[in-house]
Amino acid sequence: MEQLLIVDDNEDIRTQLKWGFMNDYDVLQAADAALALQLFDKHHPRVVMLDLGLPPDADGVEEGINCLVQMLQRNPHSKIIVITGNGERQNALRSIQLGAYDYIQKPIDIDSLRIILTRTFRLSALEEENRNLLSSIAFDRRDMSGIIGQSPRMLEVFATIRKVASCDAPVFITGESGTGKELVARAIHDLSLRSSEQFVPINCGAIPENLLESELFGYEKGAFTGAHARVKGKVEYANKGTLFLDELGELPVGLQVKLLRFLQEKVIQRVGGRENVAADTRIVSATHRDIACALKDGLIREDLYYRIAVISIKLPPLRERGDDITLLANYFLNRFNTQLSKNIRGFSQEALRMLESYEWPGNIRELENRIMRAVIMSDSPVLHLDSLGFSGATKVERQPLLQTAISLKDARDQVEREMISAGLKEAKGNMAKAADLLGVSRPTLYDLVKKHGLSQDH
Repeated sequence: MEQLLIVDDNEDIRTQLKWGFMNDYDVLQAADAALALQLFDKHHPRVVMLDLGLPPDADGVEEGINCLVQMLQRNPHSKIIVITGNGERQNALRSIQLGAYDYIQKPIDIDSLRIILTRTFRLSALEEENRNLLSSIAFDRRDMSGIIGQSPRMLEVFATIRKVASCDAPVFITGESGTGKELVARAIHDLSLRSSEQFVPINCGAIPENLLESELFGYEKGAFTGAHARVKGKVEYANKGTLFLDELGELPVGLQVKLLRFLQEKVIQRVGGRENVAADTRIVSATHRDIACALKDGLIREDLYYRIAVISIKLPPLRERGDDITLLANYFLNRFNTQLSKNIRGFSQEALRMLESYEWPGNIRELENRIMRAVIMSDSPVLHLDSLGFSGATKVERQPLLQTAISLKDARDQVEREMISAGLKEAKGNMAKAADLLGVSRPTLYDLVKKHGLSQDH
């Protein structure tokens, strides 16, 4: 049975909460900070309910704040729900900034609190599962070259990588920019019999067209002005290994013909040379373009496509990878904490909801950059919406814009009001249930109801 630690100097409140939750949790009780920290160290509860007004400063909040800080220093992953009196919203918000998970105001409604606790324990368990997954052998970086994922779509990708790695068939990887196409190519190489040889990547769109041929196939001495010696190209450097051609659709058609000849005959000619040079090089290529359109528009020759796409791997965009978003977010947070010597414990619940609902047009690369910037700039022990560059943003804002004359703020307020009304209606006026449906805390929902002039019986 999960353990719940209740810290409050009011015996009546402790008794009320114990009787309310004794069938659901193993309830631990403390009337002061010293006993609370002792129980916290001994039992390591996932969730703590903490009253800020503790002796010897029962009329203030500093003793409770100090207890909160010490608990989070000892176990950054604990979820602490702060108990406050009416009119103490400022202190509650201060606690949230220091790392508390949520707050609830007195008088405490047992039914509402039960919903909050259920959600809190569930989130804590999910975060622990993610941490375990990140450290498990299933995601050993030596296995999949640092690719992180557990969604069904990614498990299919992993299975395909393992199957194709042992053969020399050309592989064609498709997917939006930022989905990790080069990592997949590296994983194929690392798991192949060629892993002891070179993995040579080249971005076909990053090299000027007049230099691309010599980059790929090399050149002979005197082939052009400045060619003072024979130079090998990428195809030769990758001999016995793997050549990764990123953004194949940017390769000029003339070079596509030469690449096709190499795939057919396994020989090349350097620029300015006549000698055929043999190269045992495996080709893995990729593009972010829609294949049907690229073929139709002549960006990729059909005869070349059927040669390089003996096996195709399509990478899903981040928005379609479900819980992988949270898994990757925590992975990047842990990595940047280590690299930058920071100690950020995690994400606020609002930030987690935004990470899960955001469309991620830049995919994993965008997620990585947002978290790196947040870790560098944030002074808070947890990352909030504004830390991640989502200040004032909602999922609704990222849908196609309505063709109306109203301002963005008016549109946002209108959608927010409609969603809150629908949530209240669905929950039949029960604020706790409505908050759970809408994915916000109960105090936040009260503020939104007041802001929009709504009634709880809406």
